[in-house]
Amino acid sequence: MLSRFSARNFRSCLKLVSNFQRSFSSKDKKKKDKKDKKEKQENLAVVLHGKQDLKLETKPIAKIGPKEVLLAMDCVGICGTDVHFWQEGRIGPDVVKAPVILGHEASGVVCEIGKKVKSLQVGDRVAIEPGKHCRDCEVCRKGRYNLCPFMKFHSCPPIDGLLQRYFKQDADMCFKLPDHLTMEEGALCEPLNVGVAAARMAKVKLNSKVLIVAAGPVGIATAIVCQAIGASKIMVIDKKKDRLEMAKGFGNMTMALEGDDGKDFNKTAKKIHESMGCIPDKVIDCYGSQESFKLSIRSTGWGGTCCLVGMASGNFTNFPLMDDVMREVLITANFRYCNDYPPAIAIAAQSKYDLLKMISHHFDIEDALCAFETAHKQEEGTMKVMVHMVPRDTNNKKSKDDKC
Repeated sequence: MLSRFSARNFRSCLKLVSNFQRSFSSKDKKKKDKKDKKEKQENLAVVLHGKQDLKLETKPIAKIGPKEVLLAMDCVGICGTDVHFWQEGRIGPDVVKAPVILGHEASGVVCEIGKKVKSLQVGDRVAIEPGKHCRDCEVCRKGRYNLCPFMKFHSCPPIDGLLQRYFKQDADMCFKLPDHLTMEEGALCEPLNVGVAAARMAKVKLNSKVLIVAAGPVGIATAIVCQAIGASKIMVIDKKKDRLEMAKGFGNMTMALEGDDGKDFNKTAKKIHESMGCIPDKVIDCYGSQESFKLSIRSTGWGGTCCLVGMASGNFTNFPLMDDVMREVLITANFRYCNDYPPAIAIAAQSKYDLLKMISHHFDIEDALCAFETAHKQEEGTMKVMVHMVPRDTNNKKSKDDKC
C-alpha cells in the first residue's frame, strides 16, 4: 500500500516538475522572442533627404512576400552614383524628391524566408542583385530585364537602397556565396558583375586585345573578368597613378594619361597603341565623360567594338564620328547587368588575385557619414569604401588565408 502510494506520489511530483519546466521555458521563450523582436526593429539606415543632406535614421523593417527573403545586411560598398546623388541631389532625370536610402553593392545573411521560397534557407550567406523588374513586359520576357521600363532599382530615387540593417529582396535575386568567399567579396561581386556585363556587351573573347579606360573599381573588375575570359592583352589607362598601381597589381598593363592627352585624340590613340604594342579590338570606357568616350572610340581598331559603361554626360560636340564609321567601329553601351551575378561569383571564387585589396577603407554603419566623405574626397590611395552593418568577419566562415 505504501509502495503504491509512493510510486503514485512520485509520478505526480514528476508531472508537476515537468509542467513547471514547460511553463518556465515558455515564459523564457516569450521574453527572448520579445527581446529579439525589439532588437530587430532597430533598422539603422543611411538616408538621403536632398542635395548634401545625408542622415542616419531608424526605419521600419519591411514585411516580406511569399517569394521574398529578409536579409540581415553584412556590408555595403559605396558606389560613385551614391556619392553623386549625395552631392548633386540627382543623376540626369533621377532626382531626389523624397528621403531615399542609398547603397546597392551588398551582401547579407538570410534571416527570414517567404512561404514559397525553396532556393534559400535561413542562415545562407548571399550576394544581392539590386533591382526589381516587372517580369511581364516585352524586354523582361526576352530576358533583358535590366532594360525593363518598370524597373525599380534600389538606391535610385524614389526606391530605397541597401544601406540599412535589414532589407527584403526577391529570393531569385539573391545568390549563395561559396564558403571560402568573404562577405566583403560578396559585396564586390556587384562591380564585378558590371565587368561581366561590359565584357559580354563588348564581345570580349579568347585572344581579344582589350583597352580599359579608367582604373576605378569597375575598371579593375572589368579587367579581372577579361583575364578570366582569356583576353591576350589588357591595358588600363587613367590619370591617377595610384589607381594604375592598383591595376598593375591585378596583372594588367597600364599607361598614365598626361594633362594634354585629351587635346588631340588621334595623337593620344597612337600613344596608347604604341604602349600597348597592338591596336585593341575591344575598348571599354568605365569613366564616362565626353572626352574619355571620344578617346575610347578613336583608340578602337578597325572593325572593333567600343563599349560605354560609365555614365556619360552632355552631348557630343565637335567630334568627327564619320572617321570611325568608315572604320566600322561598333559603338555600343551597357546599362547595369542581366543574369550576370552567377558568372561574377564564379570568377570571384576562382580568382588568383586577392579581391579584398580593392577595398581601401572600412567603416561601421554608425560612421557612414564619414565613409561618404572619404569616398567623395578621393584622396590618394582611395578605392572602394566599405560600410559594415555588423562587426567585420561576423559572417565570414573562413579567414582569407584559408581560401582554396
